[in-house]
Amino acid sequence: MNTKLYKRVLSLTDSLLAAAQQENQQRFDGFYAELKQLCEEHENSDKDHPVQWETLADFTEDLNTAITIYQQALKKAQAINDKDFLSSIAYSIASLKVELGDNAGAIEYLEQAKISANKIVDKELKAEIHALLEQLNH
Repeated sequence: MNTKLYKRVLSLTDSLLAAAQQENQQRFDGFYAELKQLCEEHENSDKDHPVQWETLADFTEDLNTAITIYQQALKKAQAINDKDFLSSIAYSIASLKVELGDNAGAIEYLEQAKISANKIVDKELKAEIHALLEQLNH
């Protein structure tokens, strides 16, 4: 991933978190719009990367819209076969589907996340995937 782009996404993340903590919706909306523009500007270019889309989805308040953006991020992760992103994005989609009452859809994404997670180092994410899958299957 382009280092300059990564640093920009990280900076916007910090700004979004700060605005959310301050409950400053106007600032939050401005930083969100900036991140969205960044995603759209780099879409289908050599700077397109799942991290920017996953971050955008993380800060999207409407759950259905967030799922749509996560699905877009998932496609970007599949294109570069990045197991870390495949796992975390699929887990995020599953979590939102649980919130929306779509347990069957959540299980589908958790199964994908579990397969991708076999190849990652993040033990905490692996445990979260396993725990949610167990909870939904019982």
